[in-house]
Amino acid sequence: MPDHGFTGRRIDGCGVIGEAHIAVPDNMAELATWGGGLEEQDSFQRKTKLICTMGPSCWDVDTLVKMIDQGMNVARFNFSHGDFDTHSRTLRNLRDALRERPNRDVSILLDTKGPEIRSGFFAAGGKVELEAGQDLILTTDYSFKGDAHKIACTYDKLPQSVKPGSIILMADGTVNLQVVECYEDSVKTRVLNHAIIGERKNINLPGVRVDLPCIGEKEANDILNWGLPNGINFIAVSFVQHGDDIRGLRKILGSRGRNVQIISKIESTEGLRNFDDILEASDGIMIARGDLGMEMPPEKVFLAQKMMTARCNLAGKPVITATQMLESMIENPRPTRAEVSDVANAVLDGTDAVMLSGETAGGKFPVEAVNIQRRICESAEKSIDYDSLFLRIRSRVLNHSPSGLSTPEAVCSAAVDLAAETNCGLIIAITETGATARLLAKYRPSQPILALSASLSTMRSLSVVRGVRALQVPSFQGSDRVIHNALEHAKQMGFARVGEKVVAVHGMKEETPGAINVMKVLLVE
Repeated sequence: MPDHGFTGRRIDGCGVIGEAHIAVPDNMAELATWGGGLEEQDSFQRKTKLICTMGPSCWDVDTLVKMIDQGMNVARFNFSHGDFDTHSRTLRNLRDALRERPNRDVSILLDTKGPEIRSGFFAAGGKVELEAGQDLILTTDYSFKGDAHKIACTYDKLPQSVKPGSIILMADGTVNLQVVECYEDSVKTRVLNHAIIGERKNINLPGVRVDLPCIGEKEANDILNWGLPNGINFIAVSFVQHGDDIRGLRKILGSRGRNVQIISKIESTEGLRNFDDILEASDGIMIARGDLGMEMPPEKVFLAQKMMTARCNLAGKPVITATQMLESMIENPRPTRAEVSDVANAVLDGTDAVMLSGETAGGKFPVEAVNIQRRICESAEKSIDYDSLFLRIRSRVLNHSPSGLSTPEAVCSAAVDLAAETNCGLIIAITETGATARLLAKYRPSQPILALSASLSTMRSLSVVRGVRALQVPSFQGSDRVIHNALEHAKQMGFARVGEKVVAVHGMKEETPGAINVMKVLLVE
């Protein structure tokens, strides 16, 4: 186990699959030296993955190189904005940046626009002022050019979806409306607060099941005609409400997209109600706290976040925590203390990855935001008591496995335990599909996991899995030779040192994917 450099007391906190123990310093002197110094650049020891949204603030090659140096693992392309040409230019710049950093790899995530409801345009352009207590009509005639008394919206079924007393939120909740009366093609509302709003603002209907497909014509076009031709690794699907949304997308992807990982974004109470079905159908989950906070009382969002994180951890599927993590850094060079605590607690809860949105896409300090995000993650990871965490995870998994563990999971669980008992510095997994690496990561070892795969798509699919670094190898023929070469690479990258012990996990028959039945301890020479 890592030496934290102090003998501080243990305290309980909400963590991976329940409560995890964390270590805290006993006094200010220990706090000053706790965990050692943090690297100015990414040191390959960080476990939590960093997802960065592309945009005008970061899409030049020089800035992208700096973000790669700071630890960016995944580049998010937000298709709520921009066109094919803009995204293609950014992708070319990213690949140019990666050529300057040949030892690094960054995966590509396409985030769909999804079934957003938006307000319309104004006759006079600009903005309109709304007064508390006034009436405001929302019309489904989107060709109508609005004013302070009547505004168009994109949702044809609005009058059938709400009822008198329902709350409608506009512009990220800056405008609160209460429904007074519903007509055939419009809704009369009362404005509850003073506000000035512009055109094309988002509209949320808390608690309402919006009757719009999460994969519409635009989303399918973006995926099939930009995403797949450009080799995307992940699709983040906006406003998923049912597992069938994901099963339908897999049919759209077909054989061309069989290696693309699907991440479901949970942004509504309907998605929360159907979470288990969505999780079963998905490769991972993104907790999109912004829209979720419009759909439910904000004081309950943290509970939903912890619930979803724990469910994903138990299933061994990656979970991404997103939205407003370092929001103040859009304008300021330093985050608020509350933001720092938010990121750290997401790591302690068990998130696999944290995501930056406007901070990197449109903020003034994109590189600094990645640097701060990385340092917070590293600091939080150093506070975890991995021995206690492993025991809690294994206990919870066994309680949810009445028929016992599968052979691959039993081997991987035992390998993590063995690595701790023998004080190994690294766990190596030979994996065809990535399943072995994900099973090892499920048990949250303190050691980094080096996943070896002959498949580039498998390697990149692991870029959102906590604690896993992936390396592409030419083939699996001769597992001993593959492991030997991996150890040489690990020494070069600082994963392993001469004299350290390493645990290796693989199958007896190299040609059989998923047949994990061998683990052994090796000495790094």
